[in-house]
Amino acid sequence: MDRILQMQIFVRVAELGSFSRAAEQLGLPKTSVSEAVQQLEHSLGSRLLHRTTRRVELSSDGQQFLRRCSELLHELEELQQLFKPGDQQLNGVLRIDMPTGLAKNLVLPKLPAFLQQHPDLQLQLSSTDRRVDLIAEGFDAIVRVGALKDSSLIARPLGQMNQINCVSPAYIQRFGTPTRLDDLGRHQLVNYSQQLSGQKAEFEYQQGTEVKRIRMHSQITVNNTEAYSAACLAGLGLIQLPESGARPYLQSGQMIQVLADFNAPAMPVNLLYAHRKLMSRNLRVFSDWLSQLFQPGAAAAGKST
Repeated sequence: MDRILQMQIFVRVAELGSFSRAAEQLGLPKTSVSEAVQQLEHSLGSRLLHRTTRRVELSSDGQQFLRRCSELLHELEELQQLFKPGDQQLNGVLRIDMPTGLAKNLVLPKLPAFLQQHPDLQLQLSSTDRRVDLIAEGFDAIVRVGALKDSSLIARPLGQMNQINCVSPAYIQRFGTPTRLDDLGRHQLVNYSQQLSGQKAEFEYQQGTEVKRIRMHSQITVNNTEAYSAACLAGLGLIQLPESGARPYLQSGQMIQVLADFNAPAMPVNLLYAHRKLMSRNLRVFSDWLSQLFQPGAAAAGKST
């Protein structure tokens, strides 16, 4: 087997900690993956991986080899791409994860035109509101909406989403329309928390450069964007969501904007990927396209994840 391919297989096994998962993602038989690593170890004269019934772990030599091997493979890919025409068609598989609302309301409606330009590209799009593990789950990149936590991943800013406050006609019928911040003491908020606990129900608004919060009463907490909008439509409380995500509901009359002078701060959108030295051409072109979707006038939707 080609030495470069052996190294690529080893890196994937090491990143995932599993021969089976590496074989699945690479589209190879598990026996071929195992043999490739064994041949690589034999040629190096060193054990790179410790195999147990539950997990595959790097040896001390394996840790050193993984660092150098990853650098070499990135340099090789970068070298190959130097001689590719800029307008060459993309090909291969690109695995991306992003929030459900973002995928549904922004990316998927505009995706046909992008894929038509690159018919040989296969996009595997995961849309979920949970935090995925980019390395362990084999994603090329993940898109995150909202403030980023400390991470070893590299962030490329894509844009931002302006937020507004909305309620439903059913809510207004029951509680009335909030017109001032002082009114919020007698109103309900739909709380959003991925863990369904530990997060206070607070109304956020920006005043100058400051972000202020008002504690509100809430009878329901949800952990995904679909339920968040559905709870608002059912009259369960006020929600704060990206303006363009709310637009279809506003146009149909299912939601009504309130407290327009007290919107939450815009949420940053970032693409996160693992390698400092190289962003693959597939990912670079796709991220450039994503960035264009967030330019002024482009629709965007989602909830902080």
